[in-house]
Amino acid sequence: MICKDDCKPCCTLSIEGEDQNRFIALLKAAGNPIRFEILKYLVTHPGCITGNIVDHLPIAQSTVSQHLAVLRSAGWIEGTTEGPATCYCLSKESIDWFRKNVARIF
Repeated sequence: MICKDDCKPCCTLSIEGEDQNRFIALLKAAGNPIRFEILKYLVTHPGCITGNIVDHLPIAQSTVSQHLAVLRSAGWIEGTTEGPATCYCLSKESIDWFRKNVARIF
């Protein structure tokens, strides 16, 4: 296949350093099908506890906890411990940051 001379750049992809590392970490965390399903669930069920997420998914509680840890480490979610339960929601700051950077580089 030969590229045409009239192809114009569609985006800049001008991101580097710590912003690039954060962007990649967010993409990696969301790129797993189970973690993506957790993110989708938290959009419609903000403030739910781990048990609610476990009930929604066909995997063990320990596996859900591992996925939640990855999402939390990447910055997608925040958790508040209330007694024996952890209440999860999406991180507004991270989502705003992600949206801004997607718009900037694409």
